[in-house]
Amino acid sequence: MSTETGPAVDPEPSGHVPVPGPRGLPFLGNLPQFGKNPLAFFEKLRGYGDMVRWRFGPNSCVFIADPECIGELLTETERTFDQPALGIAFRTVMGNGVVVARGPDWRRKRSLVQPSVRPKQVRSYAATMAGSTVKLADTWSDGQRIDIKREMAALTQKIAVRTIFGVDTPADAEAMGRAMDVAQQEIGKEFSGIGALLPDWVPTPGRARIKKAAAVIDAEVGRVVARHRDGDDERPDLLSRLLTAVDENGAQLTDKEIRDETVTLYIGGHETTSSTLVWAWYLLARNPQARAALTEELDRVLGDREPEFDDYARLTYAQSVVKETLRLYPTIWLVTGVAKQGARIGGVDMPEGTRVWSSQWATHRDERWFPEPEAFRPERWDAENGDDIAEYAWFPFGGGPRVCLGTRFAMVEAVLILAVLARRFVLEVDPGDVNPVPTLTLQPDRDVLATVRAR
Repeated sequence: MSTETGPAVDPEPSGHVPVPGPRGLPFLGNLPQFGKNPLAFFEKLRGYGDMVRWRFGPNSCVFIADPECIGELLTETERTFDQPALGIAFRTVMGNGVVVARGPDWRRKRSLVQPSVRPKQVRSYAATMAGSTVKLADTWSDGQRIDIKREMAALTQKIAVRTIFGVDTPADAEAMGRAMDVAQQEIGKEFSGIGALLPDWVPTPGRARIKKAAAVIDAEVGRVVARHRDGDDERPDLLSRLLTAVDENGAQLTDKEIRDETVTLYIGGHETTSSTLVWAWYLLARNPQARAALTEELDRVLGDREPEFDDYARLTYAQSVVKETLRLYPTIWLVTGVAKQGARIGGVDMPEGTRVWSSQWATHRDERWFPEPEAFRPERWDAENGDDIAEYAWFPFGGGPRVCLGTRFAMVEAVLILAVLARRFVLEVDPGDVNPVPTLTLQPDRDVLATVRAR
């Protein structure tokens, strides 16, 4: 006898009227299906329609796949939708930074953090991005074997600590890197498993690991913050700007708030860009025409020199490579909000407390918005001859008032790194598929090994 509950329906699109999704188990709902493979689960939900009912454990949820509805969710966050209460693993690492905070607390923190990542400031970081990449390129040689994940992680970590902390490396960068890896994995496990339903006080091996990892991160960030506070000289890094920022009442961020925002910026400037670059090299190696088009642009725009900030606007195909990579392998792979009283999406009332979900992974691979959705086609982003892409059909950085503050930083960093390395080298990635694993970000499931070939 089946223990599943709820109606089964044929997977047919249903407009903006909520339709039942796949059957679920008592109490657990669809959590086992979601936990087994969240990406495949969201694609399956998309097959039922653009607005689908399902259950995350005992909690009633709605999944949306239509860009107009996604835009409503993103733009209405803070007004009629709240940030959800995230798991203890996520909160242990991220604290109550601008990504997690709500209401007036979020508005205050955003006003203090945003000036540090405005276009003028990103311009000042571009030399560090390109210079650090040139130093890496100088260590590569023709025929060398590399682990792309390791190389990109080390590079973006170096850029992050120099732009955020204003130093060449934390006291123990290797330990901090390992701690961040543990944090990513445990957040992903908790979010998609039974741990998502456990009260915070329940001890588990995973929660013990996340506390240990957070302690390493806290200790390292604390050392660097203390070093900044003791220094008299003015620094141009992000941390120094946070330490001197004041809100409308003249108040500064507390030590705990500095820690939370620093970790948030570190993850945004290191983990997300590193992952995007790994996927970009993987896709370029499997699409020779795209690689040839990138090479042609780099030779035409740069010639024999290294890229600078002003080259970012000229490297339109390199930007398209990054955008198309983020379409196929979005670093952040889902967004979610909790309905407040009076919330509506697509003309449909959302009862208070309903959790509304959407997935970049599912929407970015919808053939209605992207012809040949599985194909890597950077040219679809060409400003003159590309596809007509609906607003919010592509949302790797979220959108609305809570759009990722580091969007400009991340795009410039990824394009400049790609330009420096691809101008000098071709990476022959080893054969075999690499599959995405949804942790805090979308990570490759194995090492991505390659042979370096000098151009």
